[in-house]
Order: sequence, then C-alpha cells, then structure tokens
Amino acid sequence: MSLVELIAQADDRGLAASGLACLDRCVPVLGGGDDLLRPLWARLAEGGDWGEALAGARSALTPPADAGGPSDEAAALARRMLDAVPAAHSGPAVREWADGCSVAALQVHRLLDTAPWGGARPVSARREGRTDGMTPLVEAELRRQIQILELLANKGAGPAGGLRQALDVSLEGRRVLRAVVSRRARGTADG
Repeated sequence: MSLVELIAQADDRGLAASGLACLDRCVPVLGGGDDLLRPLWARLAEGGDWGEALAGARSALTPPADAGGPSDEAAALARRMLDAVPAAHSGPAVREWADGCSVAALQVHRLLDTAPWGGARPVSARREGRTDGMTPLVEAELRRQIQILELLANKGAGPAGGLRQALDVSLEGRRVLRAVVSRRARGTADG
C-alpha cells in the first residue's frame, strides 16, 4: 500500500502519531533536543489534551533565521510543521496536518541529502509509490513513514505498543538526520 493510501485509511490517533513522528524526526534541523516532543508523545499516549505540551515545544524553539540555504529552508519547513500542529489530536485538522507533515518531512530530507535528486517528480509523487530516482535519505524517510503507519494500524500491538514502536522508529530517523545536520555544519565550518 502506498503512503497516500495508508494516510487515507488511518484513524485520528494514527494520523496524530504519524504527523508527530514526522516532526520528531525533523527536530534536529531546528536545533531542538531529543526530548523536545516527548511531552506531546506522552499526552497522545494518555489520550489527554496536548495544548500545554505543544505551547512548551513551540516556545522552546526560536523561529529560524532565513539565510536562504538548504539547511535554512529545511528548518523553516520543520518550524511550519510545529506551528501547524492542531490544538486537538483528533478531527479533520489532524488529517490535513499529518498529510502536510508527511510531505514536509520528505522535503526536509531531500534538501539535506547530498546525493543528486533523480527525475523531475516532486517528493509528493513519491508518496504514491513512484520511487524511481529517490535519494537514499528520502527513501529511508519514506520507508519510516510507511512503517509507522503500518505499526499504528496493527490493532494487535495495542494502542501503547503501536505508539512505543512508532516512537522507536522515529528515534532512529532522528539520529540519522542529526548526523546529517552535524556533517553539514562541519562542512560549512570547514569551507
């Protein structure tokens, strides 16, 4: 099943977790710590309101300065993902947000990937299953998004188990992107 199909079939909780996972993997481009979104994950697991945790995450990060480079563009995309988090993790707004986060996270990975982008297809087309010419970093992000939605759709794992597994997959992706951001920063400092 394509990523677009998985998003279309996901319930509110799955959508909220999917969007949160996309944002979580992109936190390194904002300079945020690994625990920045942990309160949002906890509120989602408990089923409670995440308004206070969301306000805390937003205030912990200053908006990125726009100097025009790929890293700045990636940071601006990630910040827009954070700013667009809906007040409630249910309802029509969460579907729109999760879908937007999916595209934005793929775009962040494309901007930071050093491999040449193959073909003329935008990242949004890759979500429909047309993966030819994808760079390794974007391909890995697409796989993570699909894996997370499949984990959350697996009712046998139970609600907490699916969220825990989704968080683990997201953590792996965040480590990868943090390494990419670090390499880019070293390259800029050396050059």
